[in-house]
Amino acid sequence: MAISAMTKPASLPLDLLRRYGIWLLAAAVMIVLPKIFTSGAALTTMCLMGIMIVFSLSYNMLLGQTGMLSFGHAVYYGLGGFLAVHAMNVIAADKLPIPLPVLPLAGGLMGLVFGIIFGAVSTRRAGTVFAMISLGLGELIASLSLILRGFFGGEEGITANRTKMLTLFNVRFGPQIEVYYLIAAWCFVCIVLMFAFTRTPLGRMCNAVRENPERAEFIGYSTQMVRFIAFCISGFFAGIAGGLAAINFELMNAVNISGAQSGVVLLMAYIGGIGHFFGPILGAVLVTLLQVMLSDITGAWMLYFGLIFIGMVMFAPGGMAGLIMLHQPLWQRGTLLRVLPHYAVMAVPALMGLAGLTLLIETAHHQMVKAATDGPAMAMLGIAFASNTAPPWIAALALLGAGIWLGRFYGPRLAAAYSEAAHGKEAVR
Repeated sequence: MAISAMTKPASLPLDLLRRYGIWLLAAAVMIVLPKIFTSGAALTTMCLMGIMIVFSLSYNMLLGQTGMLSFGHAVYYGLGGFLAVHAMNVIAADKLPIPLPVLPLAGGLMGLVFGIIFGAVSTRRAGTVFAMISLGLGELIASLSLILRGFFGGEEGITANRTKMLTLFNVRFGPQIEVYYLIAAWCFVCIVLMFAFTRTPLGRMCNAVRENPERAEFIGYSTQMVRFIAFCISGFFAGIAGGLAAINFELMNAVNISGAQSGVVLLMAYIGGIGHFFGPILGAVLVTLLQVMLSDITGAWMLYFGLIFIGMVMFAPGGMAGLIMLHQPLWQRGTLLRVLPHYAVMAVPALMGLAGLTLLIETAHHQMVKAATDGPAMAMLGIAFASNTAPPWIAALALLGAGIWLGRFYGPRLAAAYSEAAHGKEAVR
């Protein structure tokens, strides 16, 4: 008894570190990142990542946690942003003593209000019917954004100036670094709150409604009410993301409320992995980074997004998070290092296939889109060639075919090595 009493206080810091260490690490990363990536482009990209993390996690409350596929989630993001940008203008004109850091709450309340209004209608049904209702509501609001010019500003949108609001501690939120830390703080708080929601009884019931709504009804829960509450909370956090977007860009227009924006958040959540809480975070970071980088490199960047999404649906439905969690048994058994050499070998055909596919897409895009104005001459990785000649097409098809063939040849060996490392036995062929 005495030994146990003496050792218990010593283990308390370790227990706290295990429980809250990941949150401390996440906060430290958010604080340190601007010190490492100091350029203006990097700060702008990280601000957009923080906004999209909140947005994609709010969407995952619907799809990943409650099983509701929505095609109109940008409605709550956009409406929250529009209310926030109007609030910025009113506060600046009337000199109201309302500081900028609390403004995302206005966007959240807007998302919550319309979540209650639209959720009362749409959550009466589930599955495909719910998806179609969400699509109809999304298109309705997107159409109204071009009609109600007083609120939405038409095609030009509504602009604001965040530096004209109340100054706190001599911080005017003019420099991008100050906006980054504001977005990072809200992002961290929202992540914690949404994770805490998954650990509540209501969050567990959302999972039950997703997996087996009939059984949830049988034990006495209203699946419609569970879906409705989850829908409203999701709209609240989507509105906060919209409010952060209004602060960051000082502009909201019809694009922020369109179906394309709803499609982007769907891509983020699914590519990252809707089955795990951290999946949409990974998806938001990756998709935002690809949007910024690929749009500057190639005109066919939307095609790459589509191919990534199709590849995830076909070969990795669990998303990036699912692929990472596949290696948890290997980590627990201490056999992860056994598989790494096989991954290194498999990387060769994967890179060959990727290179061939990229060359094929870029050559076809140049020939069909740019050749009429710029001519057939093009270059990739410093290598110049003509898109209307046979060699680049032959090389692209050869690389793609060789990568696929080598991948199919070595794939069973990789699967056997993984199964042996995870379960201590070879995979059944």
